[in-house]
Amino acid sequence: MDLNAYEPDHEDFRALCRTFLEREAVPNHPRWEQEGIIGRELWLAAGKAGLLGLDAPEEDGGAGEPDFRYSGVFIEELVRAGVSAPGFVAHNDLISSYFATRTTPEQRARWLPGLCSGELIAALALTEPDAGSDLSGIRTTATRDGDCYVLNGQKTFITNGENADLVIVAAKTPSARGGSGMTLLVAERGMPGFSRGRRLDKLGWRASDTSELFFDDCRIPAANLLGRENGGMGCLMRGLPRERLCIATVAVATAEKMLAATLDYARERAAFGKPIGSFQHNKFLLATLDTEVTLARVFLNHCTAELNAGRLTVADAAKLKWWTTELQNTVADRCLQLHGGYGYLKESEIARDWANSRVQTIYGGTTEIMKEIVGTALGL
Repeated sequence: MDLNAYEPDHEDFRALCRTFLEREAVPNHPRWEQEGIIGRELWLAAGKAGLLGLDAPEEDGGAGEPDFRYSGVFIEELVRAGVSAPGFVAHNDLISSYFATRTTPEQRARWLPGLCSGELIAALALTEPDAGSDLSGIRTTATRDGDCYVLNGQKTFITNGENADLVIVAAKTPSARGGSGMTLLVAERGMPGFSRGRRLDKLGWRASDTSELFFDDCRIPAANLLGRENGGMGCLMRGLPRERLCIATVAVATAEKMLAATLDYARERAAFGKPIGSFQHNKFLLATLDTEVTLARVFLNHCTAELNAGRLTVADAAKLKWWTTELQNTVADRCLQLHGGYGYLKESEIARDWANSRVQTIYGGTTEIMKEIVGTALGL
């Protein structure tokens, strides 16, 4: 069975990504993990290499490539290299896509070239201390005052929150009615009333900066309105299938990486005079994981093709997201167990992958929310 959904051009792009990451990211990543933030120099280098804004229009500095498989290749190579993926996924596949498809020509000309060059870094600010999966519960407000919106509120768990120059902020207008009243505004670095809180100390993805954001009578020009007032939820919903496909790509690539490393270890590590992989329990466990990871790759390839064809549904993206991320955590747990004491050392790759895996079932919509979406699609 051929599980490779990629063509020669994609593999050429993979070689470019791999060489770039090995040269520019891998030597510096331990330092970035200690500091809790990826240096801006990597963003500039990625822009120069043509790795940012892959689907953004060429006239705005992007690659103009609608085929998601190129994004998938970059995500897989980030995972392979052990480089924190969330920041680049958020910038490249969530936020740049919003700017490329949900902005006015003036806004695209103002923001996209910088996002594609790496001179500007972007973040999406949805989650609040009391509102995560239930976005209708957000409390940040945006009140129109002349040619500005006055923004007040707090956001948390924001990927790229510290590095970001542009932040898409979800807020409620005075006329808000549930999700229908959500408005998206773009806050820019240096705007009075916009400040950053602490850099959050996370279990995994330690080089990916995650921060609190605060807005205190922050005046956002009406020209920074993304889409239309009170149309934010619809804008976000259109972007969710791609976001969840990205998370699933991380999940499958990480599961494949962990399984391959554990198979090598199980063949080499001996106990009681024979390789630990030859014991029936371990053999059956690895056979089960290999089967499930293969199925995950098949479903991921299918959903990628559906996204490229404009047919990936919210329900199928939810199925993919919850199944692959739960599997990623299962593979991480079982593979760390098979590594024994060595797997529990912070310096081991399986330990880092285990820690990075845990958040996958939480962000982008929890497993429980994904199952709710699937159940609703079944008419339940």
